[in-house]
Amino acid sequence: MYVQGVDNVYDLNFNGREGDERVTYGDVFLQAEQEYSRHNFEYANTEMLEQHFKDAQAECASLLEKGAADGDLHKCVLPAYDQCIKASHAFNLLDARGVISVTERQKYILSVRELAKACGEAFVRTEAGGAVA
Repeated sequence: MYVQGVDNVYDLNFNGREGDERVTYGDVFLQAEQEYSRHNFEYANTEMLEQHFKDAQAECASLLEKGAADGDLHKCVLPAYDQCIKASHAFNLLDARGVISVTERQKYILSVRELAKACGEAFVRTEAGGAVA
């Protein structure tokens, strides 16, 4: 925004062209931003999201366990991490809908944190993670 001299993200020049050919970030993303915000804050099915959270949490744990079955290199970290991210997203949507109490919120955060930590620990037991260590 600073480089382009604009105060609003939606005014960013998205395609680098000027005049009638100029396309802004808002031209591309404003409608989606408005619709997804409406969905996230007003319409998202909270019962379904709670189930998605539980499913993603369970699948992440299962993949972490199965990927380490042979005791050597971990073989399923990235799919497990995807499930961790899905659980985090479901939590964020539930939080946006305001259906999580303060106590529950801490439990959700701790659960996602534990999943992410387990994924990180598993990653260092992969070929790529070993190269980093």
